[in-house]
Amino acid sequence: MMARFAVEYVYTADTAKRDEVRPAHRAFLAAQQGEVRLLVSGPWANGTGALLVFEAEDEAALRATLEHDPFAEADLVSRVRINEWTPVLGPWVAAG
Repeated sequence: MMARFAVEYVYTADTAKRDEVRPAHRAFLAAQQGEVRLLVSGPWANGTGALLVFEAEDEAALRATLEHDPFAEADLVSRVRINEWTPVLGPWVAAG
């Protein structure tokens, strides 16, 4: 069974480089399939980071995938926080 994970990125201050790499970053996220599946992603309104929600077999598989994010490869992410997440209300929760 797939687990859900909330991932928080904290960006470096290099906005010019982030703007340059953003198309590759978004293409990378759009292509996520297989062991890791992106459910939703988007930047904080103040531009300091982003929230991404994934389904993955486990945290190790997710971390291995995130290492290949162009933002990570370009050293544009100063911190990654990953928490397994258990939604209890809302459209992502199966009717029980």
